[in-house]
Amino acid sequence: MKIVFMGSPDFALPSLEKLHASAHEISAVVSGKDKRRGRRSRPTPTPVKAKARELGLPVIEVEDLTSLSFAEKLKSLSPDLFVVVAFRILPSSVLKIPSVGAINLHASLLPKYRGAAPIHWAVMNGETETGCTIFWLDKNVDTGQIMCQRSTPIGENETTGEVYERLKEMGGELLAEAVESIEDDSFTLRKQNDEEATRAPKIFSEDCKLNFDKPAIQVHNKIRGLSPIPTAWAKLDGLRLNIYRSRVGPDKNLPPGTLRMYKDDLLAGCAEGTVILDTVQLEGKRKMSGKDFMNGYNGPGLLH
Repeated sequence: MKIVFMGSPDFALPSLEKLHASAHEISAVVSGKDKRRGRRSRPTPTPVKAKARELGLPVIEVEDLTSLSFAEKLKSLSPDLFVVVAFRILPSSVLKIPSVGAINLHASLLPKYRGAAPIHWAVMNGETETGCTIFWLDKNVDTGQIMCQRSTPIGENETTGEVYERLKEMGGELLAEAVESIEDDSFTLRKQNDEEATRAPKIFSEDCKLNFDKPAIQVHNKIRGLSPIPTAWAKLDGLRLNIYRSRVGPDKNLPPGTLRMYKDDLLAGCAEGTVILDTVQLEGKRKMSGKDFMNGYNGPGLLH
């Protein structure tokens, strides 16, 4: 088949590499325009664009998915299939272009966690399992018919970053298998049950502030669900304290937000129980262990 691959972040790289190694033809790779990653840096390509260039594949940069010129470029390729991984919402006019259709790799077990941040929300909500779904795109977001799924457990202390790395590899393998099943027409479809759907909206900085008036397990899940980015935080002596690693701690009846050392662990009190803060970073300082942080700290030790 003639495939047009669409994606931008590194999550899509294993999928692109698997398809490139297959018997199918990648007619073009669609990705976002180069952007500055820092204030003084030069514009740099998306990970997908950089990998496509490395593999010698033609690239179509796009900003406006509704532009006529973009649609015409795609039509000129006479594609059979669009393969979409961690990209933007395609307009209906674009979805009609490939002769077979368009499939998407989504990092959740749909219909759970529809939206932009499925891994973050699964971990924050304390899910013990997640996975990848390949589905056919339609006009709505993450609602199309499911081709296949694969699941993986989530450890009680795993971070979003760790689950992300596992799912991007799993997703690439599952996607390659799905494309082969389209080629030989051996796939089956099932509709999503909208009544079981949950949302996974984009996360903003204000959503990352911790509330220690919650039970310890909820605080812990939020910390690991936001690690390594966009990162959970709280205020300490007027400065922002980023928290990257935690565990549920012993029940020491500390007032919510109160910091105390217990043996070699830094505890923070919660409404129910405590959390152990394993890796923290105070504004303007380097990352360090909770123990090292407290060794140099002389304040009142109250997070809010």
